Amino acid sequence: MSRPMLEIRSLRKSFSVRNAFGRQIGEVRAVDDVSFSIEKGQVYGLAGESGSGKSTIARMIMGLEQPDEGEIQIDGESLSRSSRGHRRHVQMVFQNPGSSLNPRRTVGQSVAVPLDAHSFERNKRQRISELLEMVQLPANFAERYPHELSGGQKQRVAIARALAVEPKLLVLDEPTSALDVSVQARVIDLLADLGRRMDLTYLFISHDLSLMRNFAGRVGVLYRGQIVETGSSTAVFENPSHDYTRLLLASVPVISKEEEAMRPKIPLIDGEIPTAEKLLALRGADPRASHERG
Repeated sequence: MSRPMLEIRSLRKSFSVRNAFGRQIGEVRAVDDVSFSIEKGQVYGLAGESGSGKSTIARMIMGLEQPDEGEIQIDGESLSRSSRGHRRHVQMVFQNPGSSLNPRRTVGQSVAVPLDAHSFERNKRQRISELLEMVQLPANFAERYPHELSGGQKQRVAIARALAVEPKLLVLDEPTSALDVSVQARVIDLLADLGRRMDLTYLFISHDLSLMRNFAGRVGVLYRGQIVETGSSTAVFENPSHDYTRLLLASVPVISKEEEAMRPKIPLIDGEIPTAEKLLALRGADPRASHERG
């Protein structure tokens, strides 16, 4: 059996809470004993609300934060022991393409940053043109600045930059949340096509379950730093077993009676969709009990 492209074991991360005088008055456990793996070529979706710990996990995978406990392995090698050359195998596409691109650099200069960082020795101009072609942008976009591009075009540039050093794993942190709905679908289609052609593995982090359902093969639902349900997209979306997953699915906007019929039915409290704590307290359930699905 081949080893996973990404394996996370018992990951934990806490942050200090300080008062106005800088004194620590407590801590927040952002990630609490999280474990999952992604097979090579697979798309794994990590779903949850803002503050659930998704981006903290992404930052630890990228080496931008150090875990308090646990281990991250990329293609069988521990991130804590990996060399700089090994870290090129994982790249990230951020949420807001407008802020992730330097406004003073041309598109070509931005795409060239990882090439320079990893001492790319071949024809750099040709490589930039190849990367822009991969994301369906003309080669002459290399001379443009970010303010001359649409949101979707900026995100395509960000994807091209992430692909520059031929990574094996891409961490997609809410890559479409800043884009219009029609543009979102085109970016997801592009990512799916690139994944097939380049044998890429994706960690797709999003609160948009409608996008995740059509893109990810497996899904983990993150609640208050813990994965409370995981399994194939079909199993999780068609028959969710955890109340928090049902709550997330019930919050997805629908535009047809067929989609409305597919949404889980959640009891209302005071005329509103209940918080996860209220809903789970009513049912006497442990809000962080994990459910593993097929």
